[in-house]
Amino acid sequence: MKVIVAGAGNLGYFLASDLNRRSHDVIMIEQDKEIVTRGQAEIPVSWIHGDACEPWVLEKAEVQSADVLVAATGDDEDNLVISLLAKQEFAVPRVIARVNHPKNAWMFDEMWGVDVSVSPPHIMASLVEEAVSIGDLVTILPLEGGQVTLVEMKLPQDSPNIGKHIYDLRLPHDSAIVAIVRDGHVIIAEPETPLLAGDEIMALSTRESAMAFQQATLGR
Repeated sequence: MKVIVAGAGNLGYFLASDLNRRSHDVIMIEQDKEIVTRGQAEIPVSWIHGDACEPWVLEKAEVQSADVLVAATGDDEDNLVISLLAKQEFAVPRVIARVNHPKNAWMFDEMWGVDVSVSPPHIMASLVEEAVSIGDLVTILPLEGGQVTLVEMKLPQDSPNIGKHIYDLRLPHDSAIVAIVRDGHVIIAEPETPLLAGDEIMALSTRESAMAFQQATLGR
């Protein structure tokens, strides 16, 4: 898979390194020459010195042949411009953008060419919330412009669904349990998978069905 990462800050740098280890074809775009020089010596990926907001820089990276573009700079305006160019000018199939300031999250949607937006502050807040709550539904990651979300909830000890199987739950049609974290192990959800107290349930759900999913899973 060919992935272009725009912005070699901590997030982009780690992402490029990790994707390279997974044998993906990675091209990193960075406008700070010193970072590019250091990166070339540390990560064996293709490096391009330039501003990804400039179409000619994206052309140099041959973005039109990319499978995924990640706009990971520390500036929300730049990430929006990069995303819009990638989607509208170069027809990149999948565009992922970093949201640095939560107040700007509403702009990161398909109108700006963003398929998936990732907000580190929101994710951290969700993880903190998840650590102290049982039975509450926590949004981990918004997808499809926020229309679909990856959610998590911990099954409480008093849930009437303990001991039941996933196929016993009357879940909404537009939601699905995808995995369960139990005793530090990830269990891929199958219809016959039983539910136990303390299970951390990961699911995909639309915003409209989130409450119904929570009630069906809790059995309340």
